[in-house]
Amino acid sequence: MRLGLIILLCLLNTGCALWRRDREEPVENGPRQEKAEPVLKPSEALKPKSLELASPVSDLFYVRLTAYSAGVETFMRLDPTIPPVIFIPPPPNQLPGTPLVGEDDLGLDDQIEQARIEFDFRMGERNHLRVDYFKLNRFGDVLADEPIGFGDEDFDTGDNIRTKLDWRVLSLTYTYSLFRSERFEAGAGLGLHVIEAKAELGEPGTLNSEQFSEVAPFATIAATGAYRISKRWAITARGQTFEYSQDDLLGRLSDFHVDIQYRWRKNMAVGIGYTSLRYELELDADQPPEVGEQPAFFDMSVEGPELFFRASF
Repeated sequence: MRLGLIILLCLLNTGCALWRRDREEPVENGPRQEKAEPVLKPSEALKPKSLELASPVSDLFYVRLTAYSAGVETFMRLDPTIPPVIFIPPPPNQLPGTPLVGEDDLGLDDQIEQARIEFDFRMGERNHLRVDYFKLNRFGDVLADEPIGFGDEDFDTGDNIRTKLDWRVLSLTYTYSLFRSERFEAGAGLGLHVIEAKAELGEPGTLNSEQFSEVAPFATIAATGAYRISKRWAITARGQTFEYSQDDLLGRLSDFHVDIQYRWRKNMAVGIGYTSLRYELELDADQPPEVGEQPAFFDMSVEGPELFFRASF
């Protein structure tokens, strides 16, 4: 029993010594050490810190598919070919061609449902290249209400006239963003347009037929703008116009567009807009016609609302 008592006293003495030594040691009350930051994964380390929302102001590329419902108005005239010998008085087929309103006189559709496609490339932060293609083919079949002279052919009252009008325009437009922020972008630039126009009038079952075709380049001055209203809504607008004159060719072209779009996915948007197009082409406008030439005049305006789908990144 004495041995057990001795062991108990030794344990108590050791515990008291340890408790006293612990009390004598200084206690640190300084600030706690912060925990180490978690190690980022490689994919997270490469992620950009920018919080810029996807919008027309930040897109690097887009393609837009448009359903275009527009009213069309067409004025045209094709004079006879200038002969090598001038007759006095001129023969009947050498009188100027008949001024025609395509929709009224030739039965061309005055309302169209047209598909269009457009691309835009952002090169760097401020340079844009927009590519736009417009094609319009129309046909008409009517009985002439009055005599019509078109080129070197004459059509009498009551003749059955079939008309084919083919109009194609390829546009390349470069713009530089003069103003650019997180929500707004506006710029100016130049456009190059190549217009191909073909017109053909003929009487079925006869050789009485005349056609005209011309390919001409035009340049325009362009302006563009985009504004992000909110995370999903944005407005874009653009316009370009110019008058081009060289030798015996006079051309006028204008293209104005405005739309509002809703971005229902990061890379996809839908919207509604309004586009107005005007093309005018006149040959031998300010100069006397030369032998073998065929003076002509075409003026076509197309304008109306549109629905579109836009994919971008």
